[in-house]
Amino acid sequence: MSIIFEEVSYKYPATEVRPGDPRGGWALRHINLTIEPGELVGVVGRNGAGKSTLCVMISGLIPHFFHGDLRGRVLVDGVNTQDAAGTDLITKVGILFQNPFEQLTGVTETVYQEVAFGPENLGRPIDEIRQRVDEALAAAGVRALAERHPFALSGGQQQRVALASVLAMRPQIMVLDEPTSQLDPIGTDEVFEIVHRMHGQGYTILLAEHKVEALAELATRIVVLFEGKVVLDGPPAEVFRAANLSEYRVLPPSYALLGHALAERALRPAGGEPLTLKDAAIMLRQVTGRAAS
Repeated sequence: MSIIFEEVSYKYPATEVRPGDPRGGWALRHINLTIEPGELVGVVGRNGAGKSTLCVMISGLIPHFFHGDLRGRVLVDGVNTQDAAGTDLITKVGILFQNPFEQLTGVTETVYQEVAFGPENLGRPIDEIRQRVDEALAAAGVRALAERHPFALSGGQQQRVALASVLAMRPQIMVLDEPTSQLDPIGTDEVFEIVHRMHGQGYTILLAEHKVEALAELATRIVVLFEGKVVLDGPPAEVFRAANLSEYRVLPPSYALLGHALAERALRPAGGEPLTLKDAAIMLRQVTGRAAS
């Protein structure tokens, strides 16, 4: 199930244009982007670059919830999101936000009921609802929390419950808008492990995230946004090693910075800086081996 942006620009309602603003108040400007079925696309950019706007546009919240000035087309599985009914997109696109507290319904007494809430509102048969909930609880690793109250959980647990609630809707596209921004390292690792498994199961995933080390490991492709425009787009190794990356206020993974520092001290050849922990470990073994000899 593909996602296509065709010359998309968007401005939120009542946007004030500040003097000298190069964006002219536009949150997104002239976005042309195609995400193929099965891709895991990481979206990076400084705060305000347009990442969240891109995410909610795929889900149809723009223009059906947030109005404003939308130009161009967003196509999900060939359907223009401006023309699609809400339920059509709900069954195709799942979205997970930064703050799980805002995504929980607040009307259920148990995690099980929370995860069942969406399929129940679609009017699915009871046996199917049970199957969906059981599968989603297992996929998100929260089966043991089924009888707990959603608001008696840690932030990491709540985020996994929110993710289970999305999975119970059985979307084919998952959009995750900085899902680990409020989580500790353990909760962060848990969410990224679930994302990795989902990608292996064939989901099309768009992951907006500041943790570029994780994106270098997980993503098949990186899109960099700057001032509402796509400025870089390609494989992680290509984008994170781009000479002009810093111009867009994005740092490469810390392992690359380590590799660059070692190259400056003539401890390793320049170029091809490591992007992942595995690559950094190989580099350090090579460096220490040469130093010992």
